[in-house]
Amino acid sequence: MTVRTRATRAATSALIAGALLVGTAGCSFLTPTATLNKYDPSDGISSTVGDVELLNVLAISSDDDSSLSLMITIVNTSSASGSLTMQYESSEGERVDISKPVPSSEVKSYGTEVDGNTILISDAGVSAGQLLPIYFQYGNDSGKELLVPVISGENVIYADLAPANALSE
Repeated sequence: MTVRTRATRAATSALIAGALLVGTAGCSFLTPTATLNKYDPSDGISSTVGDVELLNVLAISSDDDSSLSLMITIVNTSSASGSLTMQYESSEGERVDISKPVPSSEVKSYGTEVDGNTILISDAGVSAGQLLPIYFQYGNDSGKELLVPVISGENVIYADLAPANALSE
C-alpha cells in the first residue's frame, strides 16, 4: 500500500504544481504580446502613402476655432523627390488643396517648432475635440483620407504652436 500511496501523492503534487503554473502564467499563453501592436504614442495619428510616412498628424485650433495649424512630420523613404498634396473641405463646402515639396530621403516637419514652417488652415469649420478629414496624395500613389484630431490651442503643451490669434489676448 505504501507504493501506491507514494505514487498517488507524487501524481497529486505534480497535478497541483501544473495547475498553479497554468493558473498563474496562463494569460501569457493565451494573450498576444501587446508590444507587437502598432500604435501612435502621441496625440496625432500616423499613416503611409506610397513611399511617404506621415507621422503625428495633428491640428491645433485657435482660441476662437477660426483657424488651425497642422502639425505633421513627413518622411520620404524613396530616392525620388515629389510633392505631397493635402485636401480638405472648407466650411463653404469647397475642396482646398495644399501642396508641399517632399525631397528624396528627407524628413520635413511643419508646425512642430515655434517660428518654424507651418501649414495654416483658416476655413475648415471644425473646432477642438472634433476630427478633420484630410485626404493625402503623394505622386501617382493611391491617396488616403485621415481623420486628423483637432486639439485646442489653449492646451499648455501645444499653446506655442497654435495659430497666432490663439496666442493674442
